Amino acid sequence: MDQSPQDAVQRNLEPPSAIKFVILLGVVSLLSDMTYEGARSINGPFLAQLGAGAALVATVAGLGELIGYALRLLSGLVTDQTRRYWAITLIGYCLNLFAVPLLALVGRWEIAVGLMLTERLGKAIRNPARDAMLSHAAFTVGRGWGFGLHEAMDQLGAFIGPVMMSGVLFFKEAGGFPTAYGILLLPALAAIATLLWARFLYPRPEHLEVKVLTVEPEGLSRSFWLYVAAVALLGAGFADFPLIAYHFKQAQVMPVAWIPLAYAVAMGTDALAALALGYTYDRLGIVVMVAATLLSALFAPLVFLGGFTWAILGMVLWGIGMGAQESVMRAAVADLVASKRRASAYGIFQTGYGVFWFLGSVLMGLLYDNFLIYLIIFSVASQLLAIPIILVVARSFCPVRR
Repeated sequence: MDQSPQDAVQRNLEPPSAIKFVILLGVVSLLSDMTYEGARSINGPFLAQLGAGAALVATVAGLGELIGYALRLLSGLVTDQTRRYWAITLIGYCLNLFAVPLLALVGRWEIAVGLMLTERLGKAIRNPARDAMLSHAAFTVGRGWGFGLHEAMDQLGAFIGPVMMSGVLFFKEAGGFPTAYGILLLPALAAIATLLWARFLYPRPEHLEVKVLTVEPEGLSRSFWLYVAAVALLGAGFADFPLIAYHFKQAQVMPVAWIPLAYAVAMGTDALAALALGYTYDRLGIVVMVAATLLSALFAPLVFLGGFTWAILGMVLWGIGMGAQESVMRAAVADLVASKRRASAYGIFQTGYGVFWFLGSVLMGLLYDNFLIYLIIFSVASQLLAIPIILVVARSFCPVRR
């Protein structure tokens, strides 16, 4: 007997199909993070070797995040208008990944900065479309768990990449930067191949979400905009790793070859935190962000004032904050916004986060040399100020539970 189109769609709505899609995108992110997070773990010391100062390193890191987030607003709008999820995602990943191994050929900080910003541009293009596709599959398994699982696989790659970089620098010392960047071509190629395979298996990922017959709001709710404000405060106070790595090198907190390992510790923590926080989110809602923020707000005094042991503890808390931001924060957007506005909402949400991350990064870079204590106060205060807003959003917030 021939199968009707409705039966075919119903088959695709089953949890096993949805979880396979989440895992496939997770593999893409694992390989991608091996590539660009491996590079980011050494970008700070690499720029310092090329003659860049603290303010430039912090500004480049912040500008990269600004590009990587602000342009998601445009990417999200284009995605919602065209519905070309896969094409936009593939273009973004190619820019995001192939800019990294080209750093192996660079001998001037100006060119290195250009490639680092190109890598962030690619991430800006692909993320809203990818997250919208992921939100459809995550609906079936629980959005917190789905995004948490994706983030855990993502951060497994972010753990492996810096460990690889640490190994290269350990054996080749400062001269190992070209070799380290060149090796990252391999996971970049594997990530693109996996993405193309996912496109072949799931040409219409929106069919993975069960369509419940309810009246969805046309616009974006007050809760969504309050949520964006809270996210902006979190972004402003969250120091990017290149500045932290620069501090580790300049203050001689640890040998240069160990700096990527400190980043790997944070990424491993990120992966575990994403799973735990995502699972808890599906049961308690967005209030779980309060506990995560209280912990992550303490990272700045530990990494900027402490010795080796306190710095590693600070990186653990930094990783918890990243895990919350990449799992719970992304899952909540899908629960706050109607499906037809989701890519645009992800673009707005990520743009707000990125703009304030950039502004906060520039300020912290300027404060670093002469006013380190004010850098720490700003970082802690900005994150803590987000908590009351999250609690207001939590009053009217009820995620779809699985």
